[in-house]
Amino acid sequence: MRVDRGECDVLTSVGLVRARWRSDALTADPCVGDQVTVTLGEHSLVTDIGPRHGTIRRTEVAPGSSREQVLAANVDVLAICEPCHPGPTLARLERMLALAWESGAMPVIVLTKADLADDLESIIQDVSPLAIGVDVLPVTATTGAGLEHVRALISPGMTLAMLGRSGAGKSTLLNALLGEEAMVTSRLRADGRGRHTTTHRQMLMLPGGGFIIDTPGVKSVGIASSEGLEQVFADVEALTGHCRFGDCSHTVEPECAVLDAVANDELSQRRLDSYRKLQREAAYQARRADARLAAAERAKWKSIHKEAKRSARVRP
Repeated sequence: MRVDRGECDVLTSVGLVRARWRSDALTADPCVGDQVTVTLGEHSLVTDIGPRHGTIRRTEVAPGSSREQVLAANVDVLAICEPCHPGPTLARLERMLALAWESGAMPVIVLTKADLADDLESIIQDVSPLAIGVDVLPVTATTGAGLEHVRALISPGMTLAMLGRSGAGKSTLLNALLGEEAMVTSRLRADGRGRHTTTHRQMLMLPGGGFIIDTPGVKSVGIASSEGLEQVFADVEALTGHCRFGDCSHTVEPECAVLDAVANDELSQRRLDSYRKLQREAAYQARRADARLAAAERAKWKSIHKEAKRSARVRP
C-alpha cells in the first residue's frame, strides 16, 4: 500500500502490516501495487513478489543515464492528470500516453480544474487528436462535476493510478473520490507552477472496493522504447506506410506521405516534431540499455572464467 526506504505497508487478512525486505533475496524491490508474500513476526519480512502486470515505469531523462524507475505495479487504469489551468502541455501528454501504452494499463486523460478553463471545449479539441483511442474526461474535483466518469473506471478489485505534474490536482481528485481528506493538498505557486504536496506513492482503498494510487508529481518522463509511441502516434504511423521509400526518415525524401500531410495541414508540424523527438529518444535509450546489458553480461562471464581458473589452480 505504501513503500518507504527499506520498509513498506502491506494490506493482509490481519490488517495493515509494516514489513521490511532484503534486496539480495528478491528479484526486485517492492513497489506500490505489488502482491507480496510476507512472513509475519516482530519484524515482518517480505519474502516474495508476485508476477506484475500494468507496471508503470519511467526512464531517467538525465544525459548518460538509462536507469528505470518503477512507479507502480498491477495497474489496470492509468489516469493521466493534466490541469485546464494554466493549461495542458501537449508534448507532456504524448510522453505520458506512451508510458501508459507501454505498461499495458488502460490510459485515460483526466482534465482537472475544468471549472478554471477559459474555453474547455477548445482544450478538449486540442487534446483529443493526440489521445487516439483514449477517453478524455474533464473533471472539477471541488464540485464533483465529472467524478462519476472516473468512478466508473474503478470496479471492485481494480486499481487506478494517477500520474501528472505537481499541481495537476491529483490529490484533490483522490480526496474527492474517497470522500475524505486523505491526502494533503496545496495551491499553485504565484508563477503557476505546482507545489510538491505528495512526497510518496501510496495506494488507498475506495468505498466501492477498488484501489487508487497517488504518485508524487513528475517533472519529466523518459521514453524507454518505441512500443508505446506506435499507439500514441498511430496517425503518423498510418501515413508512413504510404511513403515512397520503406526507410523514409520523413525529413527530405520525395513522395513522403508524412511531409505531404504536413504541407496539406492534415498533420501539424508540432505533432511531427514531437514524433521525431520521441523516436530519437527511444532509440538512444535502447542503445544505452543494450550497452548496459552487454557490460553486465561481460562482467558475469569474466567472473565465471576467473572462478574457473582459480578452481583449476587449486585442483590436486
